[in-house]
Amino acid sequence: MAKYPTFPTLYDGVLQIHISKLKEWGYLKPNQQKSGSIKWSRNGNKTGAIDITVNTNSDSPYLELDYRFREKPMQYRVKLVSVPANIGKGRVWYFLCPATNKRCRNLYSIGGQFLHREAFEGCMYESQTQSKKYRQLDKTFGAYLKLDSLYEQLYSKHFKRSYAGKPTKKYLRLMKQIRKAESVSHNDFEQALIS
Repeated sequence: MAKYPTFPTLYDGVLQIHISKLKEWGYLKPNQQKSGSIKWSRNGNKTGAIDITVNTNSDSPYLELDYRFREKPMQYRVKLVSVPANIGKGRVWYFLCPATNKRCRNLYSIGGQFLHREAFEGCMYESQTQSKKYRQLDKTFGAYLKLDSLYEQLYSKHFKRSYAGKPTKKYLRLMKQIRKAESVSHNDFEQALIS
């Protein structure tokens, strides 16, 4: 008898808040309180918006979230913690999940609250739902299918190809993927799909 499909919620498809984005947008500078909003969209359609306030000025830094979920107002704080960076310069910031009390770099919104991924049961990443054959095809031909996005990254406005006269690790990794993608012929790709 066939197994019933479970259709798990995918972490890749839900609203997320990344600590790296907050840093990039200037919210995690020391001794400041900054407010703003985060908006999400997919294919040009708005999928969500949230007002945030980040306070790094207090003894207990926090991220305050203010939004509506299914017409119900939601407002709560997520603690922020920082540890010294391993290179000795600056600090590395983390969220402290209100449900699991674990440090994390990403918060996922499933069921209305932004929490650490381990606070949810039955959720998966998209790659975990793919068949063994698809994963093998992706491993072999993934770069071939993503060639356009690889070139977009390479020629993006602020992409650094070198630092202090040496090629950056990101540039070398990207060039390796591009070379791998260009080495695949269209016929090889079609043969793999047929078999």
